[in-house]
Amino acid sequence: MILLLKLKQINKSYGENKALDNITLSIPKGSCYGIVGPNGAGKTTLLKIISSIIRDFTGELQLKGEPFIGYVPQEICLEQTLSAYSNLCFFGKLYGLKGKKLHERANKVLEEIGLVNRGKDKVKDFSGGMKRRLNIGCALMHEPKMVIMDEPTVGIDPQSRRFIFEMIEQMKEQSCTIIYASHYMEEVEQLCDQIAFMDHGKIIEEGTIDALLQKHAQASVFVQGNNLLQSTIENLGEVSPRKKGYVIETENPINVMKKILARYESEPLDLERIELLRPRLEDVFFTLTGNDLRDNTTQHEEVI
Repeated sequence: MILLLKLKQINKSYGENKALDNITLSIPKGSCYGIVGPNGAGKTTLLKIISSIIRDFTGELQLKGEPFIGYVPQEICLEQTLSAYSNLCFFGKLYGLKGKKLHERANKVLEEIGLVNRGKDKVKDFSGGMKRRLNIGCALMHEPKMVIMDEPTVGIDPQSRRFIFEMIEQMKEQSCTIIYASHYMEEVEQLCDQIAFMDHGKIIEEGTIDALLQKHAQASVFVQGNNLLQSTIENLGEVSPRKKGYVIETENPINVMKKILARYESEPLDLERIELLRPRLEDVFFTLTGNDLRDNTTQHEEVI
């Protein structure tokens, strides 16, 4: 494994608010590295430091041998009155492209983001998903070897999300390193090779997805019922309230389900729902912090 980027004891404050607290990370070359945490965790500040937008910080940042970085901000940074093609050319010029190479690259990027047929249309007439794709395209004009993406799929349609995922997979095949910040855990699970969990400006855990699941997550059972009390199931495993029911963590979830169903037959528990749950990364985050990644998230375990 070749390391591309090393961060050592990075700290950043805004007045009395400490946005980043002693961040230390190592990011391998050619990987898709996820920075995962809720809104306000410090993800954007960290990405701006990596991309040199923020220079006022303490700590050490080492980038090895890859001077070209593409940065995709969470905000849409496009000129609304210009066409998609003109926006790409504008950013290409900022990266030093000109002449035939500039125009060839703009047309190539239009293909990659699926907007060839809309290249001459003004951005103000685009959907949110199309703007997101173009926002990414502008960061790819100079063919960077490291691309930083800050919540690139917020509020987009399924077609645009699919395009973005396909672009990331293609970049990985070309040995491009992607740093992908998100609070959408299902995206991180699909795209990333390694991840770091952030909360309140700190890295609380990092590693490969398999390693984190093996270390922190355990198979469990979700049970819900009108007259179901925690005391009724507390001897079946480690019980915790979740949404409108309870999660029972256990090494033998099938046996626990059998006991609950047997009890349901003999007692008026008014059982509404019982499910075998497969551990997910969002469960790991909840275990480490006691918080969900999103306040409005649905039940985040996956039914087997």
